Amino acid sequence: MTDSTATPRKGRPRNADADRAILAATRAVLAELGWGGLTMGDVAVRAGVAKTTLYRRWPSKNDLVVSAVAVLFDELEMADLGSLRADIEAVVRQFADLLALPESQAALLALFAEATRDPALRQRVREAIIEPQKCLVRQGRAAAQARGELPPDTSPAQAREDVDIIFDTIAGAVEHRILITGEPASPEWITRFTTLLLTPLTQP
Repeated sequence: MTDSTATPRKGRPRNADADRAILAATRAVLAELGWGGLTMGDVAVRAGVAKTTLYRRWPSKNDLVVSAVAVLFDELEMADLGSLRADIEAVVRQFADLLALPESQAALLALFAEATRDPALRQRVREAIIEPQKCLVRQGRAAAQARGELPPDTSPAQAREDVDIIFDTIAGAVEHRILITGEPASPEWITRFTTLLLTPLTQP
C-alpha cells in the first residue's frame, strides 16, 4: 500500500528480514529518544546490522524514519463490503487500531512535529505516506459510484478535490481523536462519525 522503503540501489539483493528489523528498531529508538536523539548508529546497534547497511538502504535519517512510519500503513485496505457505510467503518476501524499502538503514536507524532520545520521532509511524508493512502479513498469512492451510492464525477478536478476532502476529514478526525484527545474510537463513535460523513456525500 505504501512506499515503505527508499528506491533500491543496484548491487546486493535486499534482505526483507533485515529491513523489517531496521524499521522496527527505528520506531523503537524514536519512541525512546525522540527525533533529536535518534541516530543511524543507534538504529544499527538496535537492529544488529552494520551502519553501512543502513546507508545502503536509506541515505538519510529522514528517509529512514519516513519508511519506518510508512510501512505501518501497509496493512490498511479498503475492502468492498457491499456498501459505502460498511467500507468507511471498516477502514476507520483499521486506522484507529493502528494509531492506538504505542509505537505508531510515538513515531507519527515525532515525524509530524519535525515535518512542520522541514519542508523537504513534509514533501517526503506526502509522497510516501499521505498520497498512497489516498488510494484507499479512491477505491472506496469508485466502488460506491459503481453501486450507485455516489454520483459520477463531473470532472477530474472535482474528483481530486473530493478525494482530498474525504481523506483529510477521515485522517484528521481519527488522528485528533486518538493522538490529541486520547479518546478511543469506539464502535459507537465510528458509527456516528460515518453517519456525519455520509450525510453530505450521499445527498443529490
